[in-house]
Amino acid sequence: MIRVLLADDHEMVRDGLRALLETTADIHVIALASNGQEALDKAMQLRPDVAVMDISMPTMHGIRAAKEIRTHCPQTYVLMLSMMRDPGHIQDSIQAGALGYILKDDAGTELVDAIRAVSKGYRYFSQKINEIAERYI
Repeated sequence: MIRVLLADDHEMVRDGLRALLETTADIHVIALASNGQEALDKAMQLRPDVAVMDISMPTMHGIRAAKEIRTHCPQTYVLMLSMMRDPGHIQDSIQAGALGYILKDDAGTELVDAIRAVSKGYRYFSQKINEIAERYI
């Protein structure tokens, strides 16, 4: 069972992602967070296998939270989930320790596969940004 923390500042997005993941037998959402600090706190407390992080969140930016999670919870892998497809955010996410980066537009078709890959320590990037991401690996 892959234990997942979902962090996004929009409740509707969190609930939709949780509903999507609840249809899989091997993924269990153990916590939800509405900002980066809350995600870090819950990661440190619950030690999920994967933290799925939005970038634009209040209190602590998702990229900073990803870096903090990787520092304090090295057994937790980070998957970024964002609308942003610019190279700077992708590069910063990879440098912060994220193993994957998928676009919210692709979550319906790629999120489950991305979580499964990242939980095993493999990289996963949305097809639409794969070429950009490969420059920074």
